[in-house]
Amino acid sequence: MMPWLLSGLGLLILLLAGDSLVKGAVNLSLRLGLPALIVSLTIVAFGTSAPELLISVQAILEDAPGLALGNVVGSNTANILLVLGIPALLATMHTSECNTRKTYLQMILASVLFIGLAFRGIFDWVSGVVLLLALGVVLSAAFRDAQNHRNACKEDASEEPEGADPDLPMWRILIFLGLGLVGLPLGADLLVDNATIIAKQYGVSDVVIGLTLVAIGTSLPELATTVMAALRRQADVALGNVIGSNMFNLLAIIGIASLVGPIPVDAEFLRFDLWVMLGASVLLAPFVFFGWNITRIWGVILSVLYVSYLVLLLA
Repeated sequence: MMPWLLSGLGLLILLLAGDSLVKGAVNLSLRLGLPALIVSLTIVAFGTSAPELLISVQAILEDAPGLALGNVVGSNTANILLVLGIPALLATMHTSECNTRKTYLQMILASVLFIGLAFRGIFDWVSGVVLLLALGVVLSAAFRDAQNHRNACKEDASEEPEGADPDLPMWRILIFLGLGLVGLPLGADLLVDNATIIAKQYGVSDVVIGLTLVAIGTSLPELATTVMAALRRQADVALGNVIGSNMFNLLAIIGIASLVGPIPVDAEFLRFDLWVMLGASVLLAPFVFFGWNITRIWGVILSVLYVSYLVLLLA
């Protein structure tokens, strides 16, 4: 029971520390005069993925690379089937009002690139460089689009990213940063150590633990965000959150982690899990291109597909 409790504690610390780091970094950056647009595209994006990144790096350092890869692949599958499925059970997401075609195609291309590199049998520094270069291209395109949109719409210059508070005193900013920087490695260490113990106790691999327990845990922030977006009828936020998170997981998390150490690709990934991830991504095509809404019926379908995937993994 203790490894489960410590895993849960590690996950809780990771989530709180990641949120703290984002708040501190956003407010410090704006205090130093960096544009809100730049902060949103860089610091917030990296900060919200910090738990996944720290888990992946920690797993490699502790000789459990399967957990690192399982975390990313499992998280991407959960982000689509679970993170979009559950909110759709609560309220229809009117994705027909969204225009996410460009970012969706970028996510599909990132998935294909990731799978292609996986067939090399290992994510090494070469793979890491390729993934990070692709991330640079995506971020540059996003920056240009956002800047053009901002200029065209003449948006208010006072617009600030989520987490910004102009009245936040410097001492509180420093506390947020300190809690984030201390909490992230502590939470990652707790979660990885005890997830590995659980895997050994139940005779399952660290790959399966990464695809299930850790993947679901690190998808909780996206799930919370998407539930609130669905209830507020902000389908663009919900869909954009999932697409952006998946693309960042593939290109940034494994890109950086593979520079820390090599990540061997288990044969089961090549036979099953990577294709489930890609298939889940392709499932979004009707909602992106044909204007279908994600109704409660689709919520049931997506949720059942995810439960079925978990059953097959754990069988």
